[in-house]
Amino acid sequence: MTEHAQQDRCASAAERDAARLDRSTSSTDRTAALDDRTQSGHDRNTAQVSRSNAAVDRGIATFDDLTGAYRRGPGLVELEREMARSHRTGEPLTLVFVDVDGLKAVNDSLGHGAGDAVLVDVANTLAAHLRPYDVIVRFGGDEFLCLCQGLVETDADTRLALVNSELAHSGRSISVGVANLRAHDTAASFTTRADQALYRRREEQRARADEQTTQSGDP
Repeated sequence: MTEHAQQDRCASAAERDAARLDRSTSSTDRTAALDDRTQSGHDRNTAQVSRSNAAVDRGIATFDDLTGAYRRGPGLVELEREMARSHRTGEPLTLVFVDVDGLKAVNDSLGHGAGDAVLVDVANTLAAHLRPYDVIVRFGGDEFLCLCQGLVETDADTRLALVNSELAHSGRSISVGVANLRAHDTAASFTTRADQALYRRREEQRARADEQTTQSGDP
């Protein structure tokens, strides 16, 4: 074997070794890239699951688990959003403050399960006679707020009369106060005015009842 031939074979072997090394390196790179893609996909899936879980958590936190109405905190956020929309569009916004009559007496005499049934019935009846896009909020233990965009006070009163008419079949009733949004209202002042309207209506009803009692007692 000539010296040149031996050098050529050595060079060829070195080239083959280098080629094998390149192929091995390339395979390692492809494996690493695949691992990166797999991890990236896993990260995306994890992020998607996290977002889904967060959405579920928000849903649980947003709605009252008994009545299906908005909870107070998220409901006030909706109120501020509806107020901003009303100021922007010029549409009227009516806020209805609802108090369930005699709920404490139901709880005391029949138990809280019966009281819960009354709350569910009131919430369902409100939803049935208001519009699908009106917002119903469970404001307190026996109190609800109804946010009615584009509805004036007289229209709200008509719908609320239907609510009370239906509730009367089961011996239940609600007291309501209605307020229309004013230019400088805050969520707090708007809610307070609706609450005050409720108490004024109750006082007027008591005064009428007392007057009727007095008249019926006249000789």
